[in-house]
Amino acid sequence: MVEWNIGYLCFIRRIKAIDDYYQARSNQSDRLSGGFYHALPASYLYLNLDELKDKLKSFKLNIMSNFSDTTSLGSKSHLKGSIILPDWIGQNQQINYQLLREFIYQQQKSRRVIITAFTSGSLHRLELMLKEQGFASVVSINKWSEVFKLSSGTIALTVLPLERGYLTDEYCILSEQDILGGRVIRPTTTKHKKTQDLLLTLSRFVVGDFLVHQEYGIGRYEGLEIIQVGNAPHDCVKLTYDGNDKLFIPVENIDILSRHSSGDVAVTLDRLGGVSWQNRKARIQNHIQEIAEDLIKTAAAREIQEGYEIVPEIGLYDEFCRRFPYPETEDQIKAINDVIGDLAKGYPMDRLICGDVGFGKTEIALRAAFVAVSKGLQVALLTPTTLLCRQHYETFKRRFAGFPYNIVMLSRFNKPSAATAIKEQVKRGGADILIGTHALLSEQVKFKNLGLLIIDEEQHFGVIQKEKIKKIQENVHILTLTATPIPRTLQMAMADIKQMSLITTPPIDRLPVKTFVLAYDPVTIRDAILQEFYRGGQIFYVCPRIEDLTELSNELANLVPEVKHIVIHGQMRTTELEKAMIAFYDRSYQMLLSTNIIESGLDIPSANTIIIHRADMFGLSQLYQLRGRVGRSKVRGYAYLTVQPNYFLKPTAQKRLEVMQNLENLGGGFTIASYDLDIRGSGNLLGAEQSGHVREVGVELYQQMLADAIEKSKKGDHKTSSEQQQPQINLGVPVLIPDNYVSDLGIRLDLYRRIASLSDSTEINSFAAELEDRFGKIPTQTENLLAVIILKGLCKKIGVRKIDVGQKGVVIHFYVQLIQKTETLVGFVNRHSSQISLKPDGRLIFLTTFQNDQDRLQKTTKLLKQLAAELL
Repeated sequence: MVEWNIGYLCFIRRIKAIDDYYQARSNQSDRLSGGFYHALPASYLYLNLDELKDKLKSFKLNIMSNFSDTTSLGSKSHLKGSIILPDWIGQNQQINYQLLREFIYQQQKSRRVIITAFTSGSLHRLELMLKEQGFASVVSINKWSEVFKLSSGTIALTVLPLERGYLTDEYCILSEQDILGGRVIRPTTTKHKKTQDLLLTLSRFVVGDFLVHQEYGIGRYEGLEIIQVGNAPHDCVKLTYDGNDKLFIPVENIDILSRHSSGDVAVTLDRLGGVSWQNRKARIQNHIQEIAEDLIKTAAAREIQEGYEIVPEIGLYDEFCRRFPYPETEDQIKAINDVIGDLAKGYPMDRLICGDVGFGKTEIALRAAFVAVSKGLQVALLTPTTLLCRQHYETFKRRFAGFPYNIVMLSRFNKPSAATAIKEQVKRGGADILIGTHALLSEQVKFKNLGLLIIDEEQHFGVIQKEKIKKIQENVHILTLTATPIPRTLQMAMADIKQMSLITTPPIDRLPVKTFVLAYDPVTIRDAILQEFYRGGQIFYVCPRIEDLTELSNELANLVPEVKHIVIHGQMRTTELEKAMIAFYDRSYQMLLSTNIIESGLDIPSANTIIIHRADMFGLSQLYQLRGRVGRSKVRGYAYLTVQPNYFLKPTAQKRLEVMQNLENLGGGFTIASYDLDIRGSGNLLGAEQSGHVREVGVELYQQMLADAIEKSKKGDHKTSSEQQQPQINLGVPVLIPDNYVSDLGIRLDLYRRIASLSDSTEINSFAAELEDRFGKIPTQTENLLAVIILKGLCKKIGVRKIDVGQKGVVIHFYVQLIQKTETLVGFVNRHSSQISLKPDGRLIFLTTFQNDQDRLQKTTKLLKQLAAELL
């Protein structure tokens, strides 16, 4: 009864809170709410206590545990047992269905077999996989009581989130991980992908945008359109070209398209079938090849240039590392090793550390700085703001305490006389680490032996500042830290001009920040502030304009009088700003009302709620950085992005807010940067000519062409690459995602792009399970699409150009020049000469009849798999 009593109290409190919300909204005057909210009584939306008790009576509680003593659990429905499954179960390798079949058969002699899945989508994919392998008696169940109604030889499938299975006296319970070696839906992470591939997955197609077809050039995207292919509906991407010509690309080949620019940019369309695109593309490819060779020469020259060879002192370095109070993440360790390895190579390092806010970039800088100063070299840390400069200064002083190194700070917090003394210390070598703002770039700042320059939040520095950085010292090691790299820096990293380390793994126990985009509502704002206040935390309240701070301050004093707040902005005198920040650090105030002066790097773990006033007035990177000020500890962070009620947002502002609301996953800074790269372009790498090339073919295709050219130059291969193979597959079956299954066109197109990038059956099953969990049971037309993707992968492997399936059989068109093992193919045809023949033009004819669409898919797939087994 203890559990029920606790639940009862929680339920009563929740119902009371709901009623309080309703009463508060009902009492709000139109002046505050603007008539924007019309609250419904709680009884319209929520169960009361009696209704909840009635609902719970129909459920039975079953407890599974490893413990043999169950008296304290007070339940007769206890399943005790231990994980004693065979060694082959749970291994991440090809599933041995024969061993699985034999194991289940043995268990069914004395136990009922139950297979569990994490989600309903996983359950359905698992059921299909088992039935395809001959497990006929497989039944999905929803309740435990249904197990007893099944015959003894039937396998039960149910949704139950078990990591590993159990054997008991009565039951054999297997999880999906036991069978597959992992979950059906496997989370995708960027750390195992090439950075060049990330760009392709982050840009969205919007109707009216200009897209680039690799063979036909630039066209305008008109949406999706269903056309009849072989008397069956097939979804296609519709492009319009010069002269109003139309091109329809089957959705399974959508990966041949890339985004060029938005529809509001002046772009000249190509003529469908004309030679101008091919000539332009060939010219750009030649120039890109030259650029690739120049880039490789630049990288080689950097490696030839002599720099400081810095190797850490093992004992001292290990002692310094032990001061880090948190366990390092996998990506953080890799980035640290990358940096330490670069410092030891003997030529100037130029490495970009791209990691989300709070993911541990500062620790990498600390360790690199310690290695440098322990070898007698000076370190400079360049920061964009005085607040961040002060914070880094405090952090470095704390971490280096007890070591014989002098750390100084240079910013507008310094008095003129103190600044002069610091510059003199740096010049004669008396300062080991200099942490400063733009003042560090002054011509009056001279170093005696600068060995390492660290640039934090590099996106805040302009071209002039970066040119000054280059002139500080030619052979200095450069370490750049950022959460959202500017497009040019990101492009340089992708092109291997800069080395890049990605930190995409969040710290242990870090939770994503919950983000809400809403019209300004005093009730919600008061509740958000008090929720943080009553859990002992602090609040950031950010305003875009200094002139609005006084009005907001007065309004907050009336709205939440119990919460003390203090105001700061960038035009305050240095002493006032410092005094205010120290007061907030010391928790003399619970709320900080400020402009976006807090945007960069500020780390206050006790502040875990941020409210951004008029969020539509901030840029995307600014919003992301501001949100990163909260949720930096193990406590859940909350971000409220408010706009004016009944105010029409500009399309660009609305798009920024949509990105922020949808991008709640940890490690999204790289996504923000890639989104920026797609929108703004990459800037100059090697002069204006290259920018022109980017404009001609689009960022995505240009990046792909550049990456291919660099790879060919490294291998010494200068031949023109062939076009990406895109086999045509005409099965005569419906292939599409119906609009009554996924109604939103943008989401449907994103799904098509993801489907086209799937490479094997494991990825396809994972995607299908995710699809079913999001939208419900997958329609037959979409199952056909997934089957076509499998066929497409087989076609690419064995050089198939086209597949036509008719009433009497299958016709396979090979790329004659790509047919591998011709003699083996002829032998295969001869062994099946009653049904299969090979024509001189490379066509393979397979004569058969089909009972239905499913039979078409199965027989065609089987034929392709047989050919792949012979030819590969």
